[in-house]
Amino acid sequence: MTQLTTWLTWPFRLLGFVAWFTKEVVVSNIAVLRDNLTPGQDSTPGIARVPTRCETDVELTALAALVTLTPGTLTLGTTVEPRTHARVLFVHGMYSDGPDALRTEVGRIEDHLLRALRRKGDAR
Repeated sequence: MTQLTTWLTWPFRLLGFVAWFTKEVVVSNIAVLRDNLTPGQDSTPGIARVPTRCETDVELTALAALVTLTPGTLTLGTTVEPRTHARVLFVHGMYSDGPDALRTEVGRIEDHLLRALRRKGDAR
């Protein structure tokens, strides 16, 4: 893609992200409501250390906020690895099948977020 094309598509990628994330929040709300309104507990709480591809504090903060906004998940904290300078999130999830599944869920949010935020549209 040329530089001009990526700049022209950027607002549409942002709008697409907002629509996608809104859908994710609604689906998560339904799952949490269903679990709270029916007998028994379907939750499988866990905590995962999630390395990210975020390059700036703005990207990391946005990712942490979006994780916390999604019902059933909560960002517990962040850190920067001393040697690699990689940014890491610590995430608590109520409905995950282990740390790898939780990392995958956060990775999906991160992919969509970085594609929307970065002007070039590259999530890598």
